[in-house]
Amino acid sequence: MVMIVIDEEKCIGCGLCAKDCPAGKIKVKEGHAVYTPDCIQCGHCVAICPRAAVSIPEYDMDDVEEYDNASFSLDPGNFLRAVKFRRSIRNFREKKIDRNTLEQILQAGRYTPTAKNRQSCRFIVVQDQLEELKDLLWSQIPDMAEQIRDTMPQYSMFFKFLYRRRRDNHANDGLFFNTPCVLFVTSDNPLDGGLAAANIENMAVAEGLGVLYDGYLTRVINACPKVKEWLCIEEERPLVCSMLIGYPAVSYKRTAPRKSADIDWR
Repeated sequence: MVMIVIDEEKCIGCGLCAKDCPAGKIKVKEGHAVYTPDCIQCGHCVAICPRAAVSIPEYDMDDVEEYDNASFSLDPGNFLRAVKFRRSIRNFREKKIDRNTLEQILQAGRYTPTAKNRQSCRFIVVQDQLEELKDLLWSQIPDMAEQIRDTMPQYSMFFKFLYRRRRDNHANDGLFFNTPCVLFVTSDNPLDGGLAAANIENMAVAEGLGVLYDGYLTRVINACPKVKEWLCIEEERPLVCSMLIGYPAVSYKRTAPRKSADIDWR
């Protein structure tokens, strides 16, 4: 069980942690904050304490950073431009992504909020063994496509088409394209996994990389037990998202148009 530890020598009894605790598990008694188990270990108490008196020993406290509201800001215009300029990438340069860059990108997924702060997302990065994964997955597609012929005939025909095209020319890979790296996000909560994937993409773009959310690849993997076993995907944390990541071999000149926003103002 994860515990909250409050250093009485540092605590000044200001009550900020008690006021901000979503579960109401911290009270101020005799001039000091006191924690009562169990809470969701959201870390708000750690973040809000003016004296750094609160810690969660089972978490990575060395990674906690100090900041103040005056020194941290994100320009709204720059953020919106980043959202508008992002593109799905299907053409990558033949360049591997170094480990440090990947670890930095995954930090954005690690710090994404999760329901009840469960932090149940798991990230599977396949780069060095990507060719092995490709061979295994493509070998499973004929049987998978046949199994869904009656229930999902359109998908069955589509995957058979992709298989024949790659069989005749391996460069025509309609699932992996020419990506150097694939990231899989698993979670028991699809929203948690999706939010983590979105932050990971934003961080990847900031590192000069491009991303494609590969829904077809996710569908195929979920229908292929051997591939899920190879990836060590657990039943309690199913595959939520497959992301192709690499350095873009294309350069876009402007944003793409969108329909007008469908907004219901009340």
